[in-house]
Amino acid sequence: MRVYLGIDIGSVSTKLVAMSDSYEVLSAVYLRTAGRPIAALLEGLRMVEKDIGNAEVCGVGTTGSARFLASVVSGADLVKNEITAHAVAAIHELPDVKTVFEIGGQDSKIIIIREGVVVDFAMNTICAAGTGSFLDHQAQRLGIEIERFGEYALKSKNPVRIAGRCTVFAESDMIHKQQMGYSIEDIIAGLCEALVRNYLANVAKGKDLKPPYVFQGGVAANLGIRKAFEKEIGFPVYVPKYFHVMGALGMAILVKRYVEEEGIKTSFRGFRIVEDRFTSKSFECSHCPNGCEVVVIYRGSEPLACWGDRCGRWQDKFGRGSVVGELKEVA
Repeated sequence: MRVYLGIDIGSVSTKLVAMSDSYEVLSAVYLRTAGRPIAALLEGLRMVEKDIGNAEVCGVGTTGSARFLASVVSGADLVKNEITAHAVAAIHELPDVKTVFEIGGQDSKIIIIREGVVVDFAMNTICAAGTGSFLDHQAQRLGIEIERFGEYALKSKNPVRIAGRCTVFAESDMIHKQQMGYSIEDIIAGLCEALVRNYLANVAKGKDLKPPYVFQGGVAANLGIRKAFEKEIGFPVYVPKYFHVMGALGMAILVKRYVEEEGIKTSFRGFRIVEDRFTSKSFECSHCPNGCEVVVIYRGSEPLACWGDRCGRWQDKFGRGSVVGELKEVA
């Protein structure tokens, strides 16, 4: 069997999808990155290999904030940004989609699609209000499993008005409402509604929102947030089956198209890399006054790639023996 592998590594979570030639998802892996993207990637590859057995990997694509690191470690054939990957996956799931809400662990995005083409988008990477990490923190503070957060919200009879424009204000307002005697269900429902209002007022501000709507990203698992979206926009919101790994799914689709159109052989290093030792080191370049901090990725003592230099001295000349030799000395 021929399969295509999509990898999406963010600051909070690492996602991998193995997809067949017929676009069937054979493996969908969701892991916590936990500040160790390389370790999370290797663990994800171990899990994918168990799912697909001896299937032939014909292409690998990476996305996410650590997409370049992931591409170096895995030997990816294609690297794309998150907007492109999420849009492709959404269109694959719902071909006539016009608006995509995406809320992950670290940031939130909105993608506007018309006739299968991205015409506008926005990202919020500054404020954590409404993201998965913020909701995780609130669930822990309330002593509730994050998987049951939405369940509590749906039980609410009278959602409380919560200030949701900032994580600090939202948390302090929740504590204040608790001290006033409001039920946990009403407070959680109020928080969900506040975060959706914040998303629509900031991330979606000025955007031409039209149905059908797709809601994806890890936060789409929260039924309370989904209900709050439907209440605010007045339309049903579609949550895909693989809502939590849509970026990885989009990359699997993109790399399949790329490999077939270009007729190339994959550069995937193979699942054997899970046994290799990958390390990263940095040094300050002294060849000019910029003093750039150059980061180098090694497999054993072999330098695989580097970045961080403004002039390109290390990146542009990476394939040349003299520079590689210097990098080996740094190791």
